[in-house]
Amino acid sequence: MSKKLIVAIDGPAGSGKSTTAKLVAQHLGYLYVDSGAMYRAITFLAIRSNVLNSNDEITKLAEETDIELKFADGKTYVFTNGENITDNIRSVEVNENVSIVSKINGVRTPLVEKQKAMSNINCGIVMEGRDISTVVFPNADVKIFLTASIERRAERRAKEYKEKGIDVDINEIRKNISLRDKIDSTRKLSPLLKDKDAIEIDTSKITIEEQVEKILKIIKENIKKF
Repeated sequence: MSKKLIVAIDGPAGSGKSTTAKLVAQHLGYLYVDSGAMYRAITFLAIRSNVLNSNDEITKLAEETDIELKFADGKTYVFTNGENITDNIRSVEVNENVSIVSKINGVRTPLVEKQKAMSNINCGIVMEGRDISTVVFPNADVKIFLTASIERRAERRAKEYKEKGIDVDINEIRKNISLRDKIDSTRKLSPLLKDKDAIEIDTSKITIEEQVEKILKIIKENIKKF
């Protein structure tokens, strides 16, 4: 493919963004970027440093921490100042606090700038998150908005925890997802919104393979325009 596109995939927690975006990027030979991993990284560092109650300290972490994402063997590895914190950022505690941390202006501003800078990489890119279509790459060539019922999303999160040997009550997961939806969609800076140009795909009743197939079809149609 001669034209290297910017593909933005947004959606709420548990909608299938990460898995789908990884596979789409692999099919196209594009760079895959999990923007949420950056917010999770700052959340983990804030928890470890016991500064969750201080927006100023969390902002300082976001401004001064060097975050590096490496995608290999189907997995995104996250490094902060050279330390591999990949496994740490997927904990229950991080899940419960990441939306609170990510709504802090002082956190979003430097991380969005880092994400925007990735467009200068000389290759196609698939980036997923909550504000990629609306804020990070408003001029993205392809905009996708994934959604799913809260029941289906809770089931997916429960399955992820179970695979890691973590036992979490699905009712608690559902409650956490509902709270995250509310925080993400009502925050003042970069709220979770469906961009007017984004194509919405409900993933409640389709497989990951079907999601990927739908998105690849959309992307290939856009490539034909160039």
